Amino acid sequence: MPARKTTKKSTKKAGKAKAARPETGPVPPYGEAIRGAIARGDAQEMKNVAASARKWMSDVQSALKQLEGATKKSKK
Repeated sequence: MPARKTTKKSTKKAGKAKAARPETGPVPPYGEAIRGAIARGDAQEMKNVAASARKWMSDVQSALKQLEGATKKSKK
């Protein structure tokens, strides 16, 4: 079956909607993502980034504790 041809329609309303709510997926909680969310001023995005950063930090702290435990065991 041949590929379907699509046309991209552009309207002012659609352009504004995209600018107001950026299309993003999961974002690692590094400084740039956090600063970007703040700069855009979207309260829900800021809450989501903060929650993601807290979960990521919790996961990293847990993994670090496991690593430290494994290091102590290997020294014995």
